Amino acid sequence: MVTYNDHLRNILVQILESYNCLKEVKDKPGDLANIKKEMLKINGFLKVITNKIDVEKIPSSNFKPLKSKFQQYLQNYSFEQEIETMIPLYSDDTHRIKNMRLKILEALEDKKMLYDVESLIEKI
Repeated sequence: MVTYNDHLRNILVQILESYNCLKEVKDKPGDLANIKKEMLKINGFLKVITNKIDVEKIPSSNFKPLKSKFQQYLQNYSFEQEIETMIPLYSDDTHRIKNMRLKILEALEDKKMLYDVESLIEKI
């Protein structure tokens, strides 16, 4: 049986895996679709955590501020529409692909959110 902490840990690991996939994208023509896929995965996992994971059930004191960072990220950053607009127009422009990927990574790294994710994974 999976514990509540294990469930949270598994979701956090999947966020890091998608983040690492974004970091490894080579910014080739056609990579916008891959960037969009990984970004949507991350957003979905963040929504699950913010909506379904109860702060009181996670003993780590670091979870509450991290959950707050997730909520702020979801409120402040949305790249879906921009990527949808870019795909038909600029899917072969490697500079625009790189800029979009770097903006997404920058947003994920804002307020050391991904660093806190790694720290929490180690603690739970």
